[in-house]
Amino acid sequence: MGLVFSYDIYLRPRNVVRALANLAELAPPARAVPPLEITLPGGDRLVLPFTSQFKSDPVDCSMSGELELDTSLMFDVDDALHEFAQTGGPGPEADGRIQVGYIYATIRFESFLHPGYASVECWAATSGMSRLFARSANVRKVFTDLAADSGGVCCLFDTGDGAPEQVCWLNGEPTQETVSGPRFPDRRALVATWSDAEP
Repeated sequence: MGLVFSYDIYLRPRNVVRALANLAELAPPARAVPPLEITLPGGDRLVLPFTSQFKSDPVDCSMSGELELDTSLMFDVDDALHEFAQTGGPGPEADGRIQVGYIYATIRFESFLHPGYASVECWAATSGMSRLFARSANVRKVFTDLAADSGGVCCLFDTGDGAPEQVCWLNGEPTQETVSGPRFPDRRALVATWSDAEP
């Protein structure tokens, strides 16, 4: 199995609709797939420019714990993205951005770290894309901006191999910490710092 890196955003369930709408804004302007109709827990409905399990059939999540999306997202070019495009990815668009996909997004309406928070986990589909996730400042900025714009309390970069996660956004501020580091000896210590501490 290859590298499977992800950016994981944690937020209150009430902010999932906003997060998905913001994720849709990152999609390429022209897509060859039909729009995807989603019904979320609580009855909110969205139409997204993605597929779910590579299908465009309506998805009803009102009674399920998660949603799987297949996305392509746009990123401003930096050196890592330029190099990625030269290894077989699509070249820059007219606006200078590069399309990267598939990025698999798993939305958990009760996250693994805390059941009172949802998560949006954006996974790289290939080892090359995982290395891009690790190297590109602009990829990191897109996901930390997504956390900020969606009311997220935390964004982690996860290498999926048991290594410590990197905390790259926390309570409204970019940061560079690790879970299992001095400030956050474990995930419980990280969750205890989340600022949106309603019951």
